[in-house]
Amino acid sequence: MSPEIVTILALVAIFAIATFLPINMGALAFVAAFLVGTLSVGLSTDDILAGFPAELVVTLIGVTYLFAIAQNNGTVDLLVRGAVRLVGGYVAAIPWVMFAVTALLTAIGALSPAAVAIIAPIALGFAGRYGINPLLMGMMVIHGAQGGGFSPISVYGVTVNEIVDQEGLPGNELAVFLGSLLFNLAIALVLFLVLGGRQLIGRRVSATVPAGAGHADAERAVTTPVRGHGAPPGPAVGGGDGDDVGDDAAAQPSPRVTLDQVLTLVGLAAVAVLALVFDLDIGFVSITVATVLALFAAARHKGAVSQISWSTVLLIAGVLTFVFVLQEAGTIDYVGEAVIGLGVPLLIALLLAYIGGVVSAFASSTAIIGVAIALAVPFLQEGSIGAVGVVVALSVASTIVDVSPFSTNGALVLANAQDVDRDRFYKQILAYSGIVVVVGPFLAWLVFVVPGWL
Repeated sequence: MSPEIVTILALVAIFAIATFLPINMGALAFVAAFLVGTLSVGLSTDDILAGFPAELVVTLIGVTYLFAIAQNNGTVDLLVRGAVRLVGGYVAAIPWVMFAVTALLTAIGALSPAAVAIIAPIALGFAGRYGINPLLMGMMVIHGAQGGGFSPISVYGVTVNEIVDQEGLPGNELAVFLGSLLFNLAIALVLFLVLGGRQLIGRRVSATVPAGAGHADAERAVTTPVRGHGAPPGPAVGGGDGDDVGDDAAAQPSPRVTLDQVLTLVGLAAVAVLALVFDLDIGFVSITVATVLALFAAARHKGAVSQISWSTVLLIAGVLTFVFVLQEAGTIDYVGEAVIGLGVPLLIALLLAYIGGVVSAFASSTAIIGVAIALAVPFLQEGSIGAVGVVVALSVASTIVDVSPFSTNGALVLANAQDVDRDRFYKQILAYSGIVVVVGPFLAWLVFVVPGWL
């Protein structure tokens, strides 16, 4: 059996095993890289290790370490509180706040599941309290995470841009980022209009405080559920107009901003400036900033290292090492020639988008992105279709399906829903994710690929 066929079978086996068994796909990929590389392709272990993505591993460690510190010292909570206060407590704006905050978190380096795990409980708590459709709120959080997930300093963004650079393809980091952000923003707008967002317009969460109140009183959010989905019957009471309502039980003074949080915000801004403006390595910059922050509160942050997403580091390192073996075996060229044999670049791009979308609904989006782009390399190098548009389409198609209840993000939303029929909510998420899997890759192809071909 030829090395190309062996590596393809190994790739299928990796995805199949990781889908049905709780085994890290990266570990399976390392095993496949070692066995297939040495026994079938004729590589030495030194040859295989040459494909280890050391720079990307440093980046993953750095950004997740920094984000762990930001989470531990309350900087993430500070961002959420500030965002809600910024919109004046209008209920209709809260889903958009959750979208924006989650997008910000992933854009500055948080892993998508980590950002969703932090924001989903807050967002769905708001949904239960203020009569917001939980499906709307949950999906806004996930699409926000995916929208910000391709910034040049994010995990997805760094992964895609490094693959594009290694393969010698035309790259555009800003196009990848904005393409994903605007695509998810458009989906969020449709969801808002379809799932009851218009009925929320005019309602408010917070009311005014009496004149002469102290600082602590002025910081309180005087709130109560408004009438609507999930709200209790009975009249709403409170000062101001009929849409400003209050409930002392929900009033909580906002914690004061600490020195740690100020330093963390400065550190996050420094990472963005040094990486984007001065083009310094994002991994080393993130580790440096995280270590400096840890020095100011060493005892508090001693557990931050254990919060680094080592499973994701293993996943990405293993998959990309195996992709290197695929390249050395000639599998990428083999598949590329077979696909190119179809003779229709637009059809090829559409098939790859659907492969990425369908598989990613059950497996790791990060791993699928790497494989999908690698498989697209041969026909993209022909230049008959815009490479940047295809890369954006594959990136979007492989991540928007994370709304599936079988993915980490979808499961987190399902688990954190409040005051809902769990079975019914599961079916709603499943139905929505089915629509996304069927329609999403096609729309991504239509928006990003077709214009580049025309």
